[in-house]
Formats: sequence, C-alpha cells, structure tokens
Amino acid sequence: MSKVKIITDSNSGLSQAEGEKLGVYIIPMPFTINGEEYLEEINMTQEKFYELLAQNAEVKTSQPSQIYLEELWDKLLKEYDELVYIPMSSGLSASCENAKEYAKKYSGKVYVVDNLRISITQKESVYEAVEMLKRGKTAQEIKDYLEYSKNKQSIYITMGVLKYLKRGGRISPTAALIGDILGVKPILYSRGEKFEKFAIALSMGQAKKKMIQKIKLELETEFKDDYNNGKMVVYIAHTQNMNEALKFKEQIQKEFPNLTFRSIDALSLSVSCHIGPGALAIAVCANNFIN
Repeated sequence: MSKVKIITDSNSGLSQAEGEKLGVYIIPMPFTINGEEYLEEINMTQEKFYELLAQNAEVKTSQPSQIYLEELWDKLLKEYDELVYIPMSSGLSASCENAKEYAKKYSGKVYVVDNLRISITQKESVYEAVEMLKRGKTAQEIKDYLEYSKNKQSIYITMGVLKYLKRGGRISPTAALIGDILGVKPILYSRGEKFEKFAIALSMGQAKKKMIQKIKLELETEFKDDYNNGKMVVYIAHTQNMNEALKFKEQIQKEFPNLTFRSIDALSLSVSCHIGPGALAIAVCANNFIN
C-alpha cells in the first residue's frame, strides 16, 4: 500500500500544532502588510494582525509560489509515495489552479483536490481525508470523493463593519459609510466559487436569525438525508467576536440537535483581511467519514 501524506494550507484554520497532531502538513499562507511579507502563524499572530489592521495598514493576500510548492513536494516525496494537497477554493484564489499545473510534472504522485472549499469547510475536508486514509483509502479515492461531495456544504457570514468590503471594491465608500452609521449587517453566502449577497440585517441578532432560517431550510431539503443520518457537521467562526460566537453556538445546538458541532474558530488571517473584525460565520458540511 502506498504511503500517503495529506497537505493543506492555513486558510483552513488548522494551526501548525493541529496539523502535527493530525499528521497533516499545513502550508502557512503568505500575505503582505505595508509591503512586507508575512506567513500566517509563523511570524504574524492574530493579535498583532488586528492591531495593524486597526491602524489602516495595507494588507494584501498572496499564494504559495511554484518554487515553494515544488521544494515542499520534493522533500515530502522522499518519505511518502503520494501526496494529497487540499488548497483553498479555485473559485476564490488562483493557488489551486496553479498547483494543479505544477503537479503535472510529478507523474501522478501529487493529487491536487479542487473541491471549492474555503476556511472551515476546507478544514472539514481535511478531517475527511485523514479519516479516509486511516480506513485504507488511496490518494486517488480521497481526491475523487472530496471533489464528488464538494457541494455538500454552505457558508454564511455577516460583517461587523463594512469598510473592508469597501477597500476590496465590493461596495462603494458611500454605501459603506451609510451602512456603518445605520448598523446594517450584510449576510454573504458561498458554496466555494464566490461569495454572494444573501440578505441584509439591521442587527447581529437579526443576522443570526436569518442564517439559522436558511440553514434550517437546507437541512430540510437538499441535506435532509445526511442530516437525518447524523452525517452533517457545523462550525461557527468569527473575527474578534467570541462573545457573539458563543451565544450563536447555544442557539445552533438548541435548534439543530442532530448536527455534530465541531468548533468555534477564529477565521484565518487570509480571510480576515477582507472582512475585518466583528464578523460572524456559520458553515454546515456533510461528512460520510465521521469518526
């Protein structure tokens, strides 16, 4: 049987310590602050990041370079026969498509998974891959399953402030100013290809209610069988908004007793730079390999 190594990136929210415990290699996502490059968790903490963000630092996301990936793959393939790489969604970053191109020179030894996952849904894909590996599945089987089940997930996220959406050009400066004054909370939705506006709320409480209503509808329709069979998991994530996240957890567990609650996560820095502090998110995913 081939010896297989799972690889992902820090966009998944998995820390270096968690990766070591799982036996997964975590690539720290690069980004620049005021023109200087940093690697998530390696030389930039959550606390320092938000401190710089509050000072209106210029933050830009990046991706692992071809040289970095090939050097990593060459190193790991000295110990492993095959690699399964689970990067962030190809719909939201070029890193997945680029990795697939780089992998062509490795003669089928590097399997790049394109399953449209990001952040906490990407994290669940890693958990599935690890469990499948324990059960003797091959690298090809892991890749095929993760891509086949890519749409069995949803993410909803509401913003705490709007100026970071303005910086990214997603809303106008005037709309951001008026929205912040009125306390408007846009709710965005994604299945991994892109984030789209789902609804508008006038408070965090109303935003949570709207997200719960939408998740309930999905669990009663397209995810019904997985939910009834105990195969659906739920995550809550936030950006410097732990108190709301804890209250949201209580609501979710009361509303959906059949959901397996995974964790409350601080969103990765590569996500947080686009949305700023005060955001709150929920994600549901199907997992047919829950251990």
